[in-house]
Amino acid sequence: MADGYDPGFLLTALPLPVAAGTTRRLDYPRFTVLLDPRRRLAVATGVNIDGARLLDLARAGEWRLDPRIDDDEQTGPAVYADNSLDRGHLVRRRDPGWGDVADARAAMAATFFYTNAAPQAAGFNQSKDLWLGLEDHVLAYAESTSQRISVFTAPVLADDDPPYRGIRIPLRFWKIAAWLGPDGLATAGFVLDQTELVDTSEGLLAASPLGAFRTFQVPVAEIAAVTGLDLGRMPEADVLGRRAARPGGWRTLATTDDIVLRAADA
Repeated sequence: MADGYDPGFLLTALPLPVAAGTTRRLDYPRFTVLLDPRRRLAVATGVNIDGARLLDLARAGEWRLDPRIDDDEQTGPAVYADNSLDRGHLVRRRDPGWGDVADARAAMAATFFYTNAAPQAAGFNQSKDLWLGLEDHVLAYAESTSQRISVFTAPVLADDDPPYRGIRIPLRFWKIAAWLGPDGLATAGFVLDQTELVDTSEGLLAASPLGAFRTFQVPVAEIAAVTGLDLGRMPEADVLGRRAARPGGWRTLATTDDIVLRAADA
């Protein structure tokens, strides 16, 4: 079952982001990874989540390389060995785990391919409760209408990301949640910054004891600008409304209460 991301899942057309450069499209159960073979990391992922049919299954899965592409196009186990880096899921383990139990297990296991991972500082990955909770918060909001969301996530692959073991460690990550609201397609964009937690200046990975990650709600149009991705209809459906049409407007998030999911609150 490797059906991949379904662009009609929300009952309105919502294609995957389109990257300008060369990518490898890798379909998995209910999600798709667009991999940048030069950076060896995902430039975009897309997953369909049916909140009404999510299952609470035990964690199961082993990190492994995807045999469909060359090993040197993936960020594999050597990057994560003997350091403080975690393998950060892009598509969360639980997101595609809905519906039939066997299908849900297969989908959740597929999230453990290295193509769906990105290096994250341990402090960042273990304490990012807000970041992990964003999708659940949007899903709870969407339950009054469609009970479904589609989520797009990836690192920002910047040219000045610090080098480490043959790759460049991304300092920022982006996420867009999309759902069908009473007035049609709605989207919300977020950025998480781990810059203060990553230091490779000595050729070794080190984390500042005073470092912290920061979470922002940002105009979807700015995610398009910093990533170079074509996001189709998503910027115009942004719940930040007019704020999304001009530069700036980044909202620092401390709790889920700070998240804007209705245009009237922007």
